[in-house]
Amino acid sequence: MTPASPPEALQAPLVVEFPFTRSLGPVQSAFLTGLRTRTVLGVRTTDGRVLVPPVEYDPVTADELTDLVEVAPTGTVTTWAWNPAPRRGQPLSTPFAWVLVRLDGADTALLHALDAPGPDAVRTGARVRIRWAAERVGAITDIACFEPYDGAEGGPAVPHRVTFTDPVRGIVAPARLDYTYAPGRAQSRYLRALADRVTYGERCPSCRKVYVPPRGACPTCGVATDEQVEVGPRGTVTTFCIVNIKARNLDIEVPYVYAHIALDGADLALHGRIGGIPYDQVRMGLRVEPVWSEHGRYPDHYRPTGEPDADYDTYKELL
Repeated sequence: MTPASPPEALQAPLVVEFPFTRSLGPVQSAFLTGLRTRTVLGVRTTDGRVLVPPVEYDPVTADELTDLVEVAPTGTVTTWAWNPAPRRGQPLSTPFAWVLVRLDGADTALLHALDAPGPDAVRTGARVRIRWAAERVGAITDIACFEPYDGAEGGPAVPHRVTFTDPVRGIVAPARLDYTYAPGRAQSRYLRALADRVTYGERCPSCRKVYVPPRGACPTCGVATDEQVEVGPRGTVTTFCIVNIKARNLDIEVPYVYAHIALDGADLALHGRIGGIPYDQVRMGLRVEPVWSEHGRYPDHYRPTGEPDADYDTYKELL
């Protein structure tokens, strides 16, 4: 008789995404506001160097920098790398070169994209110019990209004397990570069981603790865990927090409670949302049970069971 092969580990595409919001100081504000008007600003250091993009403090001396200057929209490629397969959110949708460009009048280089037909058309020392975006909002994307240029070289940096109206005060930079998550055999078994509304942990053969979700090994003893143990479905709230900020794309009204829940028979608390009770009545020791949505593969939230609260001594080691 041929033994059954172990089930395949699960895989799933996951996306971690959030908007990063930051305020701008006077130097960065002027730089981005300038781009909106097709003006490239740098900052002059105490020893006369011109830094583009500008920074608020000299990276060599740490001196505060405020002397804004204008540089040309033309420049020279100092180094480059070909990007044959552009990804979501990059400046161009067709293959392009990432380039460092020292703009005429600047002493440092600016990173951006160069629109070129192929890597053979790109070289260090090539002359390029800015291609401005049709609509500009005060962001680095106001520079759509660079393009080849065979015109005259721009002059030296000149003092910037213009006062911008409605300057850019802050920016929102989206951060996104796309990846494929492979949970491994232990968690794959756990997830498959959840689809049948059963929760399994794995027991350590050494310390005998039951870990949920299982990790395939005991984090304390470092030995493999193969023995499956059904736990729950009820459990005890060990600790919790009240969430007051609504998450993007999450249809849950704030405030709500997110808690650590020690399922009966488990020696590790897992995370879960608490529902069916006002947020200000959730407490440590509250006994809860899972609530499943119609087609859910995991509990939507946990609600009170109506049992008396658990004694602190029964869950204090799981805090």
